[in-house]
Amino acid sequence: MAALILTIVGFIAGSLPFSVWLGNLVLKQDVRQYGDGNPGGANLGKAGGPLLGIIGVVLDGLKGAIPVLVARYSFGIAGPALIPVALAPVVGHAFSPFLGFHGGKAIATTFGIWLGLTTWIGPTVLGLSVLGITAVITSSAWTVILAMFVWLGVMLYEDYQAVFIAIWAGNILILLWKHRFSLAESFGVRPYLANFLRRTG
Repeated sequence: MAALILTIVGFIAGSLPFSVWLGNLVLKQDVRQYGDGNPGGANLGKAGGPLLGIIGVVLDGLKGAIPVLVARYSFGIAGPALIPVALAPVVGHAFSPFLGFHGGKAIATTFGIWLGLTTWIGPTVLGLSVLGITAVITSSAWTVILAMFVWLGVMLYEDYQAVFIAIWAGNILILLWKHRFSLAESFGVRPYLANFLRRTG
């Protein structure tokens, strides 16, 4: 029962569109009119400057980290029950009911859940991987996906529990779906199909 309640709480927390709300409150603007149209901290930064963008990114990360930390350390949730609890904030961010079940690309929230699951290890590996891959390729979508595979390699090498691999699998599926338009473009998908993928994003 605790896992079910925490999954619901995590989904609600993840679905809170802080960057959109901050844009409306502070800037009187919709951050989705900037950049790639994503309702996240990056476009909040483009609309209102770096400081506001950092605040948006941190809030998006915390709404992933806090529910997972509470579940693990306050309620002792572990094993298979941890899977939906950990993935709920990412799902909530990616498909927010506050935004008509559209949402962000879930990158900051992904960092957040791995902070909750592994403290500094997951975010550090992901962050360093992103920095390294960015030096080689320019596609932000591929940077995120490849960084996740680096993190998978680390977890397999360090013999992490199967539950962490299962969480990773759910996480990567969400990220692949949310980045499908950019990934499709990189493969030279025909424009009408790419536009269809954008509309369903």
